[in-house]
Amino acid sequence: MAYKIAVLMGGSSFERDFSLASGKYVLKTLEQEGHTVLPLDTSSSLVEVLRAEKPDVAFIALHGGHGEDGTIQSLLEYLNIPFVGSPSHVCRTTWNKSLLPHIVSMYRKGATGKATWPRSVCLSAVCFKDLGAATALDLLTERIKSGYPYAVLPACGGSAMGISKVETPEQLPVAILEALSFDDEVLIEEWVNGIELAVSVIGTGDEARTLPPVEINPRAGFFNTEARLNADLVDYYAPVRSTSLSKDEDVAARICREIEAAALEVHHSFGCRDLSRVDMYWNGSQAQVLEINVSPGMAEHSLLPLACNAAGISFGALLNELLDMAVSR
Repeated sequence: MAYKIAVLMGGSSFERDFSLASGKYVLKTLEQEGHTVLPLDTSSSLVEVLRAEKPDVAFIALHGGHGEDGTIQSLLEYLNIPFVGSPSHVCRTTWNKSLLPHIVSMYRKGATGKATWPRSVCLSAVCFKDLGAATALDLLTERIKSGYPYAVLPACGGSAMGISKVETPEQLPVAILEALSFDDEVLIEEWVNGIELAVSVIGTGDEARTLPPVEINPRAGFFNTEARLNADLVDYYAPVRSTSLSKDEDVAARICREIEAAALEVHHSFGCRDLSRVDMYWNGSQAQVLEINVSPGMAEHSLLPLACNAAGISFGALLNELLDMAVSR
């Protein structure tokens, strides 16, 4: 069925360029699928335009603040416009990476699961600015016993903005200031080595399913913002190469199932709807989850479209499926 679709993109977050790239590819694909598309760069006139145009459904191609933190979702709920993706109360929790261990643990209710996560500490800007937390950074090696290196990053945000790999105590203050320039909380966590993976999840509740995991191999350093913007700096393998997981094909297949189970567990733990992307490492024995994204990248070479291709699903077919889910609600 053809719909009148408002594609929301751009916005004012640090991730505006990523959002415009996603929106452009979504627009192109939806038009090819025969839909009527309203491309809307979110601004102060958004509500007026939405009320005048009365779209059947909205597709959120926003990344970063306002697009993933529940802001745009709560507005669409207030306007009674169906939209693809998780509701606002879910987005408020997925947006803060520091909540992941607590949300998943509460979902398990003491049982074991497939997902693990790096040990971490989360501190606010107020702790450093007004309460003297900078004088206690020597305690990190007690709180995160793996020791250096650490990943220092904004607790809220995406596209690897503000992330630093810190290998010595002397590097910590600058890395913390960098992270706090993007958010008012900083997450300091153990640095995880292994096979970097992105697992897209489609659907809600018992009907949720995973797409094939995508393996991410930066040609230098780690998967930072520059690498995410320039496909020439990264080698992607969709699906993940079995040899990256194990030399034994049967063992590799078992590990892949564990990785997919970990992604589903996180998706269910937060109560995500329609779609998500779970970013993790396979460290040789466990799936270590870094974060969950409720508005994953949708540009032509983004991880979710790559996963679609690996699954033998056209991106257009997936978008149609997601739109039908939203409208049917």
